[in-house]
Amino acid sequence: MSQPSEKTVFQSNRGDITKTRVIQNPIGELANGEVLVAVDHFALTANNITYGVAGDSIGYWQFFPAYDPTGEVSADWGCIPVWGFAEVIASRHPDVPVGERLYGYFPMASHATLTPENVKAHALVDGVAHRSALPVVYNQYNRTAADASYDPNKEPEQMLYRPLFTTSFFLDDFLADNAFFEAGTVLLTSASSKTSLGLAQLLHANRSCKVVGLTSQGNKAFVEGLGCYHEVLGYDEFDKLTLEPTVMVDMAGNRALQFDIHTHLADQLRYSCLVGVTHWEAGTPGVDQTELPGPKPEMFFAPSQIQKRLKEWGHEAYAAKMAVAWGGFLQDAEGWVNVERASGAESLTTVYDAFIEGKADPARGYVMALPRQG
Repeated sequence: MSQPSEKTVFQSNRGDITKTRVIQNPIGELANGEVLVAVDHFALTANNITYGVAGDSIGYWQFFPAYDPTGEVSADWGCIPVWGFAEVIASRHPDVPVGERLYGYFPMASHATLTPENVKAHALVDGVAHRSALPVVYNQYNRTAADASYDPNKEPEQMLYRPLFTTSFFLDDFLADNAFFEAGTVLLTSASSKTSLGLAQLLHANRSCKVVGLTSQGNKAFVEGLGCYHEVLGYDEFDKLTLEPTVMVDMAGNRALQFDIHTHLADQLRYSCLVGVTHWEAGTPGVDQTELPGPKPEMFFAPSQIQKRLKEWGHEAYAAKMAVAWGGFLQDAEGWVNVERASGAESLTTVYDAFIEGKADPARGYVMALPRQG
């Protein structure tokens, strides 16, 4: 495969992520130690919208700097990261050959240039300077040939669920590590989101707690049919929540909803964990968190728990635990979503807009690709 001269890139406006553009950027000559990958396909989920919303506060815009058509770094546009698979099509690194298949964090683009470091049989790290201060979990790429959890027939499921399942896995571990804050019920908002589904499956399968989901009325039947929640309520039914010791894991980030739940549960709410902002448009306006009754929401940052456990368990033990959990999830999740594949800038924009508008079908898993040369 010859090295192309240009790549197709999908960019979001950093000040208003509802605005997007698709442009062509030049691909420069590789320096020593670099590789060029062609992005085969990637998943698009509500989690990627969260990356855009938190782009400045958490640093997601820094992974893949956006360039204007002139080739200058853009101050106004950014590349939202996605999880996907790519193939090395050109290499100037002695340990990463052409044809290598990688899974990890990529821009919504047809190609990406990586600078592999710490190359091991199972993984490598992108050591490019502008990513050096970012969490290593996002900079690591699995080499599929040596990945015990890789199944070529399950690439869509891996892209759709695996990154978020990692968060689910460590949320489950975090809650268990803290004895569920002496609560017997775990309440998940945005119950149809991929992270909530992963956590609900783990809790339902392996823990003795009661798992309750809150979702929109439109998604309620879908969530009830999954079998991983003991109870499912609509957002407008929050006042039906049983007054019992509860941990809330908030994927929605809707401050008005936070206020309603905190007020209703009052002193029965033992811990309030903030994970995502699937209700991104309601995350900033509304009630300030300092006014919330009960415990102040604490942000869960998965890389911190991951690094803690990697030090305590080591990579082999972590990989073994994850493989078991992932296998159980895939078995339970069989048939939960219908994979919908689409390629091209227009299709990507349509699906992106559906997530922005909160209209994406939770029963569909979107796997996308952008056109590429070479």
